[in-house]
Amino acid sequence: MEKIQTQGIHHITLVGADRQTSIDFWEGVLGMPFVFEQPNLDDANQSHLYFDPGDGRLITIFTNEDRKPDAEPAPQTIGCVHHLALDVSQATFRQIAERLEARGIEHSGPKDRGFMDSIYFRDPLGLLIELASYRFKPPEGVPMGEVMLAAHKIRVARGDYNIQEVHLADAIEQLTRQTRGSLSEDREPKNPFER
Repeated sequence: MEKIQTQGIHHITLVGADRQTSIDFWEGVLGMPFVFEQPNLDDANQSHLYFDPGDGRLITIFTNEDRKPDAEPAPQTIGCVHHLALDVSQATFRQIAERLEARGIEHSGPKDRGFMDSIYFRDPLGLLIELASYRFKPPEGVPMGEVMLAAHKIRVARGDYNIQEVHLADAIEQLTRQTRGSLSEDREPKNPFER
């Protein structure tokens, strides 16, 4: 028996209300270009809207003009989506609270996650949205997940409760050493000021 190996998220499809609510939120609030629309090929009563979140993937929404927005929080029980996390730059992250407040959108305020910053709010249909910004940049050619894996191992070895920036910095140093060659035989840390 073999695994069915995935290679990334192809797209995420959400059940929306009417067409304009989706356009106003996904493009008008979150800046995702509205790039494609066609009928839902499995249900002619619905339209299928496609938005570009900026990473080469797509978020799609099934809409129906008979459905109206309901801001009641979406269920977070077993089998349901807890939240959708979207990536933003640190520059954008520092503007989010002000930009949400300008629209009258309640939010959690910035949350320190150790390895990233997060802010949470609900879309017009009650789905919990997280806007998240990593506090680190992986070494060139090293996937984000490899940095997280290395930082996790460092954290566990040190007995620390959760990943912090020091774990990330040490993981980045470790991964750089593993993925980049050097003419030096000894690549251990040095202090050239102690002579």
